[in-house]
Amino acid sequence: MPGSDPTAVQTRRPPVRFAGLRIDPLTVDQTVEVLKTRPASAPFSAYVTPNMEYIYHGRNTPDFRAALEDCLLATNDSRILRALGLLAGLDLNFAPGSYVVDRLFRTVVRPSDPICVIGATAEIVNQLRSQFGLTEVVQHIPPMGFIHDEEAVRTAVDFIAAHPCRFVVISMGPPQSERLCRAVTLDGRSTGIGLCTGSSLQVLTGVLAAAPSWMEQRGLVWLYRLLREPKRLWRRYLVHDLYGVGVCIADALKHRLRPDRALA
Repeated sequence: MPGSDPTAVQTRRPPVRFAGLRIDPLTVDQTVEVLKTRPASAPFSAYVTPNMEYIYHGRNTPDFRAALEDCLLATNDSRILRALGLLAGLDLNFAPGSYVVDRLFRTVVRPSDPICVIGATAEIVNQLRSQFGLTEVVQHIPPMGFIHDEEAVRTAVDFIAAHPCRFVVISMGPPQSERLCRAVTLDGRSTGIGLCTGSSLQVLTGVLAAAPSWMEQRGLVWLYRLLREPKRLWRRYLVHDLYGVGVCIADALKHRLRPDRALA
């Protein structure tokens, strides 16, 4: 990937709305520049990476949708979503979380920077420390399904508040990561940016193999992951994502035929 562009922030476009999502149509360069230049002492906010699954959760989980509205940045994580956006005459751009996190750790994060990881595994965090020489990494692993347990959510919120840092990597998928960031934001004690970037740390450390480049370029990462973990991912890709495709097609038609009636 090309180096960071220092003029990226000045050239960013305003957010657009498509399929019920607010999306900042930024490149990887622009996204990294915004995250890099935000003061570490600024009030906590989230960086989220909408994909097809976000559409389903946005329609069915009120606090998830509120989290998307309140976040610092929301960049498109899906080539399929971008293609469907083009049907509506909208260029959502493409800045997936795995690309952004890779760039952040290779060009922005310094070995002495404090990093907070919520989720993942001890193996992944150890690999992260070793790979980048990090000396100030803390980790909290919530129990499965913690987002439905007020005490478990409070424990995670307290942990983040007690470990101020520039980047908090929320290493779990939607809707848990976004809902946790919403709780941290409402709590008001924390600073920094919550990176809701799913399995980006697993890919960065090599614990999870990235999809072959030919599949990635053709928007087939979902198929690669589904074939590797069918029991865990079938509902996401074959139910939630297909739901999102239907919403996108309907919204694309409204954008084309009646722009004033397009979904918001």
